[in-house]
Amino acid sequence: MPNHTVNVYPSEKPLAKEDQLAWKIAEVAADPIAVSDAVTDMVINRIIDNASVAIASVNRHPVASARAQAIAHPRAGGGAIFGMPNDQRFHAEWAAWANGTAVRELDFHDTFLAADYSHPGDNIPPILAVAQQLDKSGADLLRGLATSYEIQIDLVKGICLHEHKIDHIAHLGPSVAAGIGTLLELDTDTIYQSVQQALHTTVSTRQSRKGEISSWKAFAPSHAGKLAIEAVDRCMRGEGAPSPIYEGEDSVIAWILDGPDANYTVPLPGPGEAKAAILESYTKEHSAEYQSQALIDLAFRVRENISNWDGVEAIKLFTSHHTHYVIGTGAKDPQKMDPNASRETLDHSIMYILAVALQDGEWHHVRSYTPKRAQREDTVKLWHSISTEEDPAWTARYHDPDPDKRAFGGRLEVTLKSGEKIVDELAVANAHPAGARPFARENYINKFKTLTKGIISNTESIRFLDLVQNLPDLDTAGVGEINVQVDAIDVDSNTPDTKGIF
Repeated sequence: MPNHTVNVYPSEKPLAKEDQLAWKIAEVAADPIAVSDAVTDMVINRIIDNASVAIASVNRHPVASARAQAIAHPRAGGGAIFGMPNDQRFHAEWAAWANGTAVRELDFHDTFLAADYSHPGDNIPPILAVAQQLDKSGADLLRGLATSYEIQIDLVKGICLHEHKIDHIAHLGPSVAAGIGTLLELDTDTIYQSVQQALHTTVSTRQSRKGEISSWKAFAPSHAGKLAIEAVDRCMRGEGAPSPIYEGEDSVIAWILDGPDANYTVPLPGPGEAKAAILESYTKEHSAEYQSQALIDLAFRVRENISNWDGVEAIKLFTSHHTHYVIGTGAKDPQKMDPNASRETLDHSIMYILAVALQDGEWHHVRSYTPKRAQREDTVKLWHSISTEEDPAWTARYHDPDPDKRAFGGRLEVTLKSGEKIVDELAVANAHPAGARPFARENYINKFKTLTKGIISNTESIRFLDLVQNLPDLDTAGVGEINVQVDAIDVDSNTPDTKGIF
């Protein structure tokens, strides 16, 4: 796979568009390379996974709010909204808004970690919505999603955003625009302008994932997807974008990221090279920040050696730089130790997560986050005994370029009041492709059935799963049916209201 070097260029030395990162991304998107069987299978898995977590969150407040906003924008032949009937359709950008929020709410879908973070499944709602509105086939949708995963993952490999406190949705806007470009078979120049517009409008700070983490954490990626759809629409009408968006002297890299002396290397498929990056990503077995996945599994194992929680003196986690400084005590974030913290904050506190996983031996997307559970006296005591420390060896493993060697776990040391130490470590989650029991189709289906149990009918479950697993052969009508319907009586905010502006 060729590497593309990205530097800042002053205006007096203009960079030809063919040498710009946005153009290189557009060339990948415009390349009509076929999608492999392995990628096809994984795209299907991730559509199932997205639907699982979206329906599980269908009546959570941010999801209901996003849906209420979206259904104020009906459109015949538009996109479907999770939970709503298939015969009700809405403008694609608003369907993407509602569905993207539902997918992101529980922090329970797929992930890719490298120089930066990502949840590449965030690409699915906007591209699916456009496919439904513009009557594209399953094969078209498959190609668009393969591109979007490829571009986002390649950007995450090459350009670190969080170092400069920029939210990772800045990689999502361009990847969605590129994926829509592939879906619609747009020309390279139109995709190029769309990628630039999408990046320009989706740069925001990481405060959405810091301090008192609010519902915006769920809205942020759906906002990026919505803006990307709008960017492509404008560029299809002949409009342009700020350029060069990455390399310009007053643009993103020069003033927001590494500065005028920046040097990034972004790997991108060459002409005729398969778009297979989705195979490097991984999904979640547990509803929590991805960097906690292996550590939850580790906690389940360690707890078998602890019979008396009152006998625990202290617990220390030795882990990567990212884990220590983002969800560990290195964040210096008191909310991560607060029993009254929001669910969004608790799932970004590895100290809380370890305490509950150690005590309960399970992780549940609802029970593990209830105020009653977080405020339990013995849990708070254990929670506040936990600290983290960066271990350079784990940081190096986190950034290993070989996906088979890359690790996101750590070493747990439990010191008992007796002086005894219990020490264990785990590199990757059990569900990781390199883990003890990697997720396969049956696991995605089981996750879907578990998360939708009691919410949808068995008939609807069978209908959706049978449909999606036939993705490459779906006609436009079939793509229009890629949605999970819930009985109207069980869906909050399913009719227009007067609470807001829309």
